[in-house]
This record gives sequence, C-alpha cells and structure tokens, in this order.
Amino acid sequence: MRFNTVSAAAIIASALGFAGVARAQTTIEQSVEHRFQLDFHVNEEALQKMLPAGWEPDVATAGAAKDANIRLIFVDRIELFGPDGKPKKGSSRLAFLASPVKQKDGAGKGQMILGGLTEDAADAPGAFGNFQKATTSKYRRTMSNDGAGAMSDEEYEFTGPGGEHMSVHVKFERGPGAKGGGETKFYDPADPSKYQIFKTEQAIDITRNVSVQVPDHVKEFSYKAGGGKIAALFDGKEKVLSWDSFPWYSRTISAP
Repeated sequence: MRFNTVSAAAIIASALGFAGVARAQTTIEQSVEHRFQLDFHVNEEALQKMLPAGWEPDVATAGAAKDANIRLIFVDRIELFGPDGKPKKGSSRLAFLASPVKQKDGAGKGQMILGGLTEDAADAPGAFGNFQKATTSKYRRTMSNDGAGAMSDEEYEFTGPGGEHMSVHVKFERGPGAKGGGETKFYDPADPSKYQIFKTEQAIDITRNVSVQVPDHVKEFSYKAGGGKIAALFDGKEKVLSWDSFPWYSRTISAP
C-alpha cells in the first residue's frame, strides 16, 4: 500500500474536519472525555437519504479523512459541567454517528449527528432528538505497560431498542498524541437552520490509517454496526478508513 506523507497539522485538520467559527456564543455545557473514533466510507445513497434536503456529505479528497463520509464515535464522558463550570452529573458512556456535511447551495458547513445510543436515559433524546437509551451497554478500558510498549485495550458495546448496534473492540500500542482542537458547527438534521457550536481541545493518536503514512499500532480489532435505522449504512460493503484514539478530549458546547 502506498502512503502519502502529510504534516501532523494537516492530519489533525482533515481527521477532525473543523470549520472556524468566530462570534458571540452562549455556553450550554462542558465535558472532559476519552474517545475512540472510526472513520468509514458507507453506502452513499443510504447516507444521502438520512440528510435533510439541500445538504450533502462533505467528503475530504486528501489527508487522514480521505473518502470518509461518516464517523462512528465511542465516548467515555468522564465529567460533565454546566455553563457555570459546576459539575452536573457523573460519568456516562455513549456512541454516535456523525457525518461531515455542507449545503449544496449555501455557505453551511460542519457536521450532523445522525443518531446515537447512550447508557444514560438523561442523554436521550438529546439536543437533536435522535439519541436512544441503550437497552444493553458495556464498556471496558485497560491501560498497561509491560516494557514492550504502552498498550490500550478498549471495548464499547451498545444495543438500541430498534435493533441498532454499535460496538468496537480495539487493542493498540499507544503513541504520542498530537495536540489539536478547533470549532465546528453541528447542524440539526431535522432543521438545519438550527445548530450548536462545539469547541474542542484534544490529543489525537491516529493508530491506523489507509491514506496517510502513520505507524500501524493496532494489534486487535473488531466492530459491529447496523440494525434498525442505520442498517442501510452498514450493508457489509462499508470500509474502515481511520482508527483514531483521543486519550483526552475537552469539549464546550455553545449556542450562537
């Protein structure tokens, strides 16, 4: 396989797909998280049907996010804070699908969360009305260093009431994380005139990627996704393009 060498800055920018936003904002909540993200290329026709009229996937043609039209993101939300910085509740786990999007005839550009499963009923239906309380959930993360390398062994598993399932098991050698961050708009799929602004600071460790030259640190890997409302996206022909660990991820959600 031939790889193209790119800068760390370009890898971070394309992997995260951030779009700059500069305006007065009202803070809604803040969180500190650990994440593992899988970038996919899924059935294009099925994905387009899940987007509102006038919107389409914004697919990168180069870099770490090349050809990715959807992301499956697993989150260990370690702490959650209100707009005043005071704790709101304890930790919780969730998984969701996000697609990079743009307006076909307009300036809108960002991401859309197309659905998610959460272990905490308080997170459903969520700001965009498409999170479900998982009927079953499982989470495990083990960190070790036996002298042969620092390893992370992670497992997330969620099943939804409509048969949706999102799960991953990945074991990888941890590498140095590249510090990144930025702001992006997350549009409401039901009404894209409404959106929230996510501002993040994070470290990203790209543990495997099919498009850019990074060491392959993945030792074990399996995933399951599909069923219910997302069955058409994961039809057996989807392709995993990037395996991204976020050992720390700080997020502030704001309203314009």
